[in-house]
Amino acid sequence: MSRLTRRQVIRAVGGAAAGTAVLAGVATATAGSAPAEAAAPGGKGELAPFDEVFQGRRIQGLPDAKARTHAHAGHGPGYRVLVDGRELQVMQHGKSGWSSTINHYERFATPHDAARTAVISLKGAAIVPFDPTA
Repeated sequence: MSRLTRRQVIRAVGGAAAGTAVLAGVATATAGSAPAEAAAPGGKGELAPFDEVFQGRRIQGLPDAKARTHAHAGHGPGYRVLVDGRELQVMQHGKSGWSSTINHYERFATPHDAARTAVISLKGAAIVPFDPTA
């Protein structure tokens, strides 16, 4: 009869706890999605604007012809996202989703989801203006 070592037990418990934490994080990030993610009236696949207070921060998003989202495929019309009045740079990755300068390596279904996750990641810190020419 083989006996489990202390190291094997710790690895098993740690792995189970990490898996549970990941699943809880995914459930939290996807829960409570507002209907603002729906397509805007007109049916051209444009994203609807949003304006809400999330975790004490005001996040806003709106289509903006002047803003360029730096889309990798097609450089479509821009979308502007603000957190407490400061611009959060968002980027569309073709059909694979959106990312922001705060969570650049994660993909989100909409800029609204990217903004909410950025607020969580900022943990109260202010967004520093981004100047690509500097």
